[in-house]
Amino acid sequence: MTLKESFVKIGIHDLEVATSHYVLDLDTLAERHDIDPKKFSIGLGQDTFSMPAPDEDIVTMAAEAAHTLLERHDASKIRQVLFATESSIDQSKAAGVYLHELLGLPANVRSVELKQACYSGTAALQMAVNAIARNPEEQVLVITSDVARYALDSGGEPTQGAGSVAMLISADPNLIEIEPGSGLHTTDVNDFWRPNDSTTPFVDGQLSLDAYLGATTAAWDDLLARRELGLEDIHRFLHHQPFTKMARKQLAALAEHTGTELSDDLIEESMSYNRALGNTYTASLYFALTAQLHNNSDLAGKRLGFFSYGSGAVAEFFTGVVQDNYQDHIYPQHVAKQLDNRVALTYDEYRELHSDFAATSETFTTTKTTNAPFRLSGVTEHQRRYEAQ
Repeated sequence: MTLKESFVKIGIHDLEVATSHYVLDLDTLAERHDIDPKKFSIGLGQDTFSMPAPDEDIVTMAAEAAHTLLERHDASKIRQVLFATESSIDQSKAAGVYLHELLGLPANVRSVELKQACYSGTAALQMAVNAIARNPEEQVLVITSDVARYALDSGGEPTQGAGSVAMLISADPNLIEIEPGSGLHTTDVNDFWRPNDSTTPFVDGQLSLDAYLGATTAAWDDLLARRELGLEDIHRFLHHQPFTKMARKQLAALAEHTGTELSDDLIEESMSYNRALGNTYTASLYFALTAQLHNNSDLAGKRLGFFSYGSGAVAEFFTGVVQDNYQDHIYPQHVAKQLDNRVALTYDEYRELHSDFAATSETFTTTKTTNAPFRLSGVTEHQRRYEAQ
């Protein structure tokens, strides 16, 4: 048997998403700040953003997405839970361990948490693919879950958001085969960071934009040095989207960098969910993937190009091939329900909720607010407590 004959396709077998209880319309924010709403809808490419209730966090959103996903699969095949986030709830205990308990997974499972700003979801995906290559009969649950929270009245305020994407990685995937060979780039840059003693990040906006564009084009160059691949071989591009206008900027930068004309049509279908959710950090790229699959009925056999970026900064460009029967394994109605069920906030309610954010390990009890299947009930003796409902 040749190496090519023994190769097993590995990739994203299935995925599900979740978001939070509340939503703020950016027109509301614009009106109270006396800003032209087009600055948000066109300038940023954003319409609304999700915001968690006091009894929601990265674990509850992840649990909802993963629970819906696993209702369609045999959880006994899962050997790893890789939880990627940059809004961690603990400096030691992995969010994946809390998730493992809520989902009722077997004890013989590896559960860890990964961090590198918005990039770590891609690191988790690649780690999962490598694990399946070694043990093709196993599966890995990859979680991307984040809450993007910025200071009131700051430049980043309209780019807040919350959401989670849960992905089941396996051999012979139903959705996306992840192809071998990535382009990588790491450089030490302070474009965006959140110290341990701060509940909101520090951002150098122009440096962040420059770092994002530079790192992702550098990752593209690294990919070309390792694979025989051209832009013409890629049918659609997917980008990390802290705001959707950023994807347009990156596509334009790639076009200029390569001297190739690239139409916005190559990314248009990937933006709908991120426009409505806001920034979801690690989950952003994979909400873009979800939107692309849901909005395009002609992707079978087509190659997707993934641009992943995490401030600080790490970038990766990799590719995946959409599988022939992918439309039989997507659930756009689930996303529509998530978005439609959010409760709209008034401006004053939003300000109060933002100000009441509890970044403490002191004992407290949350008011039951979310209608999601899992909730944070509070903290007792410095221990977070979760419950199913």
